[in-house]
Amino acid sequence: MPSAYTAPGLEEADAAKVRDALQNRLLALIDLQLTLKHIHWNVVGPSFIGVHEMLDPQYAAVSEMVDDVAERIATMGGQPLGTPGAIVDGRTWEDYKLNRALTHEHLQALDHVYVGVIEDHRNAIKVAGDIDPVAEDMLITQTSQLELFQWFVRAHLEDKSGNLDS
Repeated sequence: MPSAYTAPGLEEADAAKVRDALQNRLLALIDLQLTLKHIHWNVVGPSFIGVHEMLDPQYAAVSEMVDDVAERIATMGGQPLGTPGAIVDGRTWEDYKLNRALTHEHLQALDHVYVGVIEDHRNAIKVAGDIDPVAEDMLITQTSQLELFQWFVRAHLEDKSGNLDS
């Protein structure tokens, strides 16, 4: 149940739309955070150390995104739900399937994860739109970072012609 308030200048119905979009993003970012660490622990093979070390800063940045989204939900009078049960119940995507696997396999799978997270972030940006420029700005900034991380991943999957091996 939301609080009896929201951010000044927002109607409760509008705030609820944005909070719902942010709650979905919160769950996805927590899932991404866990997936990044899972890959970090389970990646093997060629380019191991480069991929292993590339993932730590991504994990750290996504952890900050999680906190920012949760705090925006709370600021808007909502209750950010980040429990394992909330993640499982709210998930609209499939669980990450790989365990111990070669770098190339993990990077291909991670590229697909980033596609889903980024597409859904863009949808949340549309929801926030004119309703809440603060949430919109936060999501735009996060999308920029997520796209950069995906570019890092794709650089490992790209051939000299710019085609992705996915």
